[in-house]
Amino acid sequence: MWQCGRGSAAQALRRRWHRTQKDESHVCTLQKNFNLSTLSREWHGSRKAAITSISNWSNLHVAEWRKLKYSIVSPASWFHSRSFSSSVSDTDPIEVHKQKLNLWFSHLPQEEKQFRGYFSTETMHVNPLILDRNPEESRGLSSSPFKSEVPPSSSLTVEQLFEPSHEIGRVQGINVLLYGAVGTGKSTVIRKLVLDWCAGSTLSQFKLLIPFSCEDLSQLSKSISLRDLVGRKYMHLRKTPLLSGEGIQARDVLFIFNGMEKMQLDFRISSTELCSDPNEVLPTGAIVVNLLRKYLLPEVSILVTTRLSALDLIPKKYVNRYAQICGFNDPELQRAYFTSRLLLQNGEKPSKEAESLIDLLYLNLQRESQLAAACFLPSYCWLTCATLHFLHFTDTRAPIRTLTGIYTSFLRLNFGGEVLASGGAATSQEHHSSLMLYVVRTVGKLAFDGVTKKRTFFMEDELEQWVGGKTKTDEELRQLAVFRTDVLDFFLVPCVEHNKLLSKSDNRRYVFAVPAMQEYLAALYVVLGENKTALEKLTKQVSSAIGQAGEDLTSLIGILSKFIPLRIFALFNLLKLFPRLYERVSSHSKGRIARTMAVEMFRSEDSFNEDVLDQVEQTLLGVHGPEPEEQLDGRAFELYPIFMGGLLHYGNRRLLDQLGCNIKSTTVAQITRALKKHLVKESRKQQPPEELMDLLVLLYEFQNPRLTAEVLQSIKTINLSTVRMTPLKCFVLSSVLDCTASSFLLDELNLSSCHLTQELLKMLWPAFRHTQSLNLQFNRLGPESCIILRDLLLESKCTIKSLQLCDNSLLDAGASHLLDALAGNQSLQSLSLMHTSLGDTAAFDFAERLHQHAQLLELNMAYNNIGDTAALTLVDACREHPSIHTVHLYLNQLSEVGKQSLYVRGVPTGQGGRRVKVLASVTEGSDLSEDWHPILSIIQKNSLSWDRERVREQLVVFLKDLEWGRNQQQSFWKKLHFRRVESGVRQTLRMLEKSTATGSGAGSN
Repeated sequence: MWQCGRGSAAQALRRRWHRTQKDESHVCTLQKNFNLSTLSREWHGSRKAAITSISNWSNLHVAEWRKLKYSIVSPASWFHSRSFSSSVSDTDPIEVHKQKLNLWFSHLPQEEKQFRGYFSTETMHVNPLILDRNPEESRGLSSSPFKSEVPPSSSLTVEQLFEPSHEIGRVQGINVLLYGAVGTGKSTVIRKLVLDWCAGSTLSQFKLLIPFSCEDLSQLSKSISLRDLVGRKYMHLRKTPLLSGEGIQARDVLFIFNGMEKMQLDFRISSTELCSDPNEVLPTGAIVVNLLRKYLLPEVSILVTTRLSALDLIPKKYVNRYAQICGFNDPELQRAYFTSRLLLQNGEKPSKEAESLIDLLYLNLQRESQLAAACFLPSYCWLTCATLHFLHFTDTRAPIRTLTGIYTSFLRLNFGGEVLASGGAATSQEHHSSLMLYVVRTVGKLAFDGVTKKRTFFMEDELEQWVGGKTKTDEELRQLAVFRTDVLDFFLVPCVEHNKLLSKSDNRRYVFAVPAMQEYLAALYVVLGENKTALEKLTKQVSSAIGQAGEDLTSLIGILSKFIPLRIFALFNLLKLFPRLYERVSSHSKGRIARTMAVEMFRSEDSFNEDVLDQVEQTLLGVHGPEPEEQLDGRAFELYPIFMGGLLHYGNRRLLDQLGCNIKSTTVAQITRALKKHLVKESRKQQPPEELMDLLVLLYEFQNPRLTAEVLQSIKTINLSTVRMTPLKCFVLSSVLDCTASSFLLDELNLSSCHLTQELLKMLWPAFRHTQSLNLQFNRLGPESCIILRDLLLESKCTIKSLQLCDNSLLDAGASHLLDALAGNQSLQSLSLMHTSLGDTAAFDFAERLHQHAQLLELNMAYNNIGDTAALTLVDACREHPSIHTVHLYLNQLSEVGKQSLYVRGVPTGQGGRRVKVLASVTEGSDLSEDWHPILSIIQKNSLSWDRERVREQLVVFLKDLEWGRNQQQSFWKKLHFRRVESGVRQTLRMLEKSTATGSGAGSN
């Protein structure tokens, strides 16, 4: 809140107190009338100047502004508000201007909300590299984006750009042209510059800073004077003496024109008349030209930003200084950017996971990898950060985000609302094609060809063929030149091979800046229907022509119907048949898109790949360890069908519509209907865990609850065993299962060996409500995790019949938490606590409290630290239980006498008594146990992950028991049976010894 610095501060505070209720409601009304976050998004994200929407404010009554200046505060408490001294009168227009600029430019675009809104410009801004350039120097990117290519002495700050040189007098202002490629951070630098000037931390030599959006200026059709133009955008500056033209007051003014490529400036005297009067009415282009000529207010300084293609719009004689913004050429700059967004993302002490993430990312950047070349552009740093934040910091509190949505937002931030014009001309969008649509038809077509042929790289001569190969007219050639200069390098970059770029003399190979962008553009190319067959193109053109003719004939027939026989009208009805034929061809095309999605989704050659989310992470963090040979051919494109599904979601279609890429609802409906049949058919087949995870990601990206529920109806078991579960994957699984009806139940949900922790269990809670069998063995669960499972079992609608918690360090404390759920649970029938570090205490507790749960049928407490006394007590309790029929106690601390006693205790003592099957060893006295096979198979399956010495000792004991029992037998067939079991035990021993010698596997206690 701003401070009142006048002598009557106490009175001002009292006045403010009485106005609180009225002012708060008034500010809310103003904020509803003017979407501040939209304004900032337009300036910072989609290259729309924030001033585009300021005109909405200029119409507010003066009295409303007077109320606003007393009561307005930053609407988002998480912005680090800047304090302004009020030693100057509250009515000082310059101070009001600073306050409003700060308010407008402090709002981050909508896309930044996925970072939970903890950012301010101070914490997240990293200054990109700015180089002083001569007009004759190369205007493109450096030959290499890496640090060694850029001389450090030529780096500048924005403030240094306005230091007067010895050739220029102080009276005349400085014209600075700041240029750079798409994505280098021009708009972000301007935004930071405006905020810093408002705070008084930079460019203090200028009393007044006036930013304009050139796109906004280009839309003004009426002529206007400079004073009125400023007054229209900034009502409080309408009468400022700094723009009167008197004396040299204007030397304290800095104009900023952001995005000069959006204007069509003509510096010829015959086309743009000279003007020195700030009150003379002129077209907006003429005002800008005369300001740059120094005919109009020659004392003002001007900062112009533009793209490379429009660099010659302003003649060299009107530019005092050229500067190129080059992005992040140093991994340290990139690391600073990532640190500000990933480590400081929650405003608290950074987690170890976030710090580890930054370290892995920095290692990949230091290797001068393909990612480092892409992150030369700050825009790709944003994309990398947004993707990693999505992969690692997704939780139930964050808004719903998808990978497709991130890439769509990324393109909207860089190309939102832009049209492809030539020579820097910017006219209405109706007269030019969408720039993004042009990208899809050229670069998207190239991406689609690469995906189809399993290629990720393209030779330089291929780019000539794919991009502009069919260009014919002069206008198309001019548009192509602008596209190649400004846009093509944004998507395609030279391939980094063996950690360096190929020299210019070589035939360079080009790749997409980030691999996923190729799959996204290919998917967009297909979904937009740009890959039409010759028949589809022909039928569409003919149908369109006949449809137009049909409309004209309909009105004509209405006039002639009184004079022409009715039978003749049948001829005209034939015209309606062809559009119907086109609809059938179009419907077939949508079915082909759905088949493509299904085929790409379930390719057999991709079955053993890692799941798609892990693949995305590896492209960003790299593969650490022995570096594999780089393979540019034959890469799996498993994101391609997932992006196709994500692009059909309404939210992404709405953003794409802003980019000029319209996906019709009828198209979505046709693709969805066809896709459902293919997904249901494939989901009935048993899929590998990684492929099943990819299917869940596809359904999540689709964001269609009805389709998701119908596909899941055909799935009875979800087996994600060995998939490395992350917060995002847990959220995806829970979200997808949450689309089903509450009555939908899986036969089994297998999450064994998934690296689950207590935090991940909380995210999976909604998924656990839709299964009858829950397998959580071989994870990282501790005693506290059992509290979550206890609460799950105590739910009134709990459906879990089997719960497997083997190979988790639950300890006796965890078992105690589970026992608390026995009295209130009505569904659990099988509980497995094998190898969970339980001791005698847990066994005694179970023996005491088993009677509280009458539905339990089987209890597995094998491979723990339970002794003879506790085991016997537990078996006695199980025998008295009304339903338990099996108890597993093998691989515990049991003596030979104890094992025999357990077998005897399990046998009923009297008529009508219950027999409890006790699995304590492969033998029962001198006979083989009926359950020797399941005991031995479980040991063989887990021997490499258990404590090998302890398993070896138990197997040796089994061998001794088997040899003794065999010697007691008289039957040849029984002896042969014993030898068969001995052979299995010896085979397991040999496997253990071999793995110990080679060091393979991992033992655990």
